[in-house]
Amino acid sequence: MEKNLVSVIMPTYNTGGILEDSINSILRQTYENFELIITDDHSDDKITLDILKKFSEKDKRIKVFYLEKNMGSGYARNTSIKNAQGQYIAFCDSDDLWFPDKLERQLNYMEKKGCSVTYSSYILCDQNNKEEGIVISPQKVTFNMMKRDNKIGCLTLLYDAEKNGKQYFPLLRKRQDWAMLLMLLKKSGTAFGIKAPLAFYRIRPNSLSHNKISLIKYNLNVYNKVLGYTQVKSCLYFFFIFLPCYFTKKVRVKHLSNKYMKNRVVKQ
Repeated sequence: MEKNLVSVIMPTYNTGGILEDSINSILRQTYENFELIITDDHSDDKITLDILKKFSEKDKRIKVFYLEKNMGSGYARNTSIKNAQGQYIAFCDSDDLWFPDKLERQLNYMEKKGCSVTYSSYILCDQNNKEEGIVISPQKVTFNMMKRDNKIGCLTLLYDAEKNGKQYFPLLRKRQDWAMLLMLLKKSGTAFGIKAPLAFYRIRPNSLSHNKISLIKYNLNVYNKVLGYTQVKSCLYFFFIFLPCYFTKKVRVKHLSNKYMKNRVVKQ
């Protein structure tokens, strides 16, 4: 484990042209002591494969691993984590973007705060990078808070693996981010948030997380398979704690997004 090195974890699968923007947003970081570890989940898209080849030859900080068959994003992420050498671990999916000063600001914040896990707010945008809203992060998130609903955007997460160990993704079909974050916070206790947005989350209509109704059984799986709750307790927790928290969050995000977009129009 290399001191002060940040290992950025990125899975890829037929991302096409938008992959280049995501990689460039990492390469433009003002904090330059990082490695970008990409694991490709057996893409058959020539554009994706050509981009990976080009960047791995262009910058020695980029390391690319190729899976022999399609295994899912969780497996791809875990492969990258296994090969990570950094003291810190961060995540950026192949369709998301970072602000240039993301890592620098978070590392400075962690040093000032004396914490081992941090995250930030992030901007919502479409596939053409048109801004559509914002998710404002809470000041802090505890394990008990995270059990109620996922409150951290994984694309903004940065944690100290020296203090918390490497945290791997449970191989669930969906809700892997939330499951991993639960295990991380069970270890660290508390994570602290930066209110300023430091990343862009692309909303893709066909993404795995877009259809919220279909995610019900996967949310139940997190309670049952990751936290070890019985089926009855999982259902009770989901319907009487998760859902109220989730819908409250959705209303808050919509309100703050409308306010954010109105302010942007005024400034323009």
